[in-house]
Amino acid sequence: MRTSYKKEDVTLLLKDITGLIRPQPTEEREKRIQAGTHYCEMLPVEYVPSEAYMRVYREALQAYAGPVAAAIGVLAEKIRKAKGENVVLVSLARAGIPIGILLKRYLTFKYHIDVDHYSISIIRGKGIDRNGMAFLLDRYEVDKLMFVDGWIGKGAILGELKQALRAYPGVSAELAVVADPAWVTELYGTREDLLIPSACLNSTVSGLISRTVWRKDLIGEKDFHGAVYYGELEDSDLSYEFINAIAAKFPDREEASGAEAFGAEASKAENGSVKSRGIDEVRRIAEEYGISDLNLVKPGIGETTRVLLRRVPYKILLDEKEQSGKKVQHILRLAKEKGVPVKYCPLKHYKACGIIKKMADA
Repeated sequence: MRTSYKKEDVTLLLKDITGLIRPQPTEEREKRIQAGTHYCEMLPVEYVPSEAYMRVYREALQAYAGPVAAAIGVLAEKIRKAKGENVVLVSLARAGIPIGILLKRYLTFKYHIDVDHYSISIIRGKGIDRNGMAFLLDRYEVDKLMFVDGWIGKGAILGELKQALRAYPGVSAELAVVADPAWVTELYGTREDLLIPSACLNSTVSGLISRTVWRKDLIGEKDFHGAVYYGELEDSDLSYEFINAIAAKFPDREEASGAEAFGAEASKAENGSVKSRGIDEVRRIAEEYGISDLNLVKPGIGETTRVLLRRVPYKILLDEKEQSGKKVQHILRLAKEKGVPVKYCPLKHYKACGIIKKMADA
C-alpha cells in the first residue's frame, strides 16, 4: 500500500485500490448509507479545507501538542506495563495510524526500544480484516498484539473489535486510545474529550491514504481490505508535521510518564467517581431529538469533526462550558462554513456531539 509514511514507522496491511473506486459527493453518499449501502463500499470526496480553517488547525496543533504528547506518554507507559518491551502495535486504519507511530516513537525516546507497528482495517458491521490477522499471527505470539486507535466516541469500534477477536483465542481485545471520554477502556491516555489535532483533517494528516474499503468486486478472498492513495495531495501532506509537533513535546526522560498533566483527572478515574458511561449520554441525546438510530449520534470532538468533514450534519451540540470557543474553534469554523446550526447545552462526558441529518427528512 502506497503511503507517505516511512516504512520504518508502519507497515500498512492494506490493498492499494487507487483508481478503482470513484469518491462520491457527501449528500449522495449519505443517502446511500441511510438507504442501506454500507459505508465501507464507498469513499467520500476529501474535503479541501479553507485557508481560514487551516489557520484554526495550526492553532489547535500548537495548543494541543503538549496535552496530546502527555497523553501519549501515559498510554505508552500503560502499554509497556501490560505487554512488555516486545509489544507489537496494531493500529486501526486510519485514525489510529499516527497514534501508533507516536507510541512507537515514545518507546524509542524513553526506553531506546524499537517495537514493530502495523495497521489493520476494522469495519463496523463487517469485522476485522481476517487476512491481516492471519499475517500477524503467522509472525507473532498472540499475547504481544496491542490494538491502538486515536479516541473512543461511544465505543462502537471497541465492540466490533471484541466481537471479531472471539475467533482468535489468546488475542487481547483491549483497545489502547489517547482519549476515552466514553469510559470503556482501561488503556487510555486521558478520559478527557481531548482534541487530537489529526482529527481535524483527512488523508493529508494520515499518510495520504483513504479510509478503508471492503467491496466484493475490489477485494478478493485473499486480499487485505483496500484503501486509496491520494498522490495528487502530496504538496499538501502534513502527516509528519503533525507527528513531529507532538513528538517534540514528549515529557523529559527524567519524568515518569507525563502523567502530571492528567494527574487530577486520572485520580478521578481510578476512584470510580463517575457513575455513567458515554453511551448513556448518547442515548439521552437520541431520545431528546427523536433519533432511533444511534449511528446518527456521533459524540466527542473527534467524531463531531468527522461528521462535519464527511457526513451531512443536522446539528452540532457543544458543551455549555465551551462557550468561550477556545477548545472547539475548528468545529465552529467548519459549522459556519457549512451552515450547520450549533447549540450549547450541558454535556457530561463530551465537549461536542455531531448529529447526522436523517436524509428521509432532507
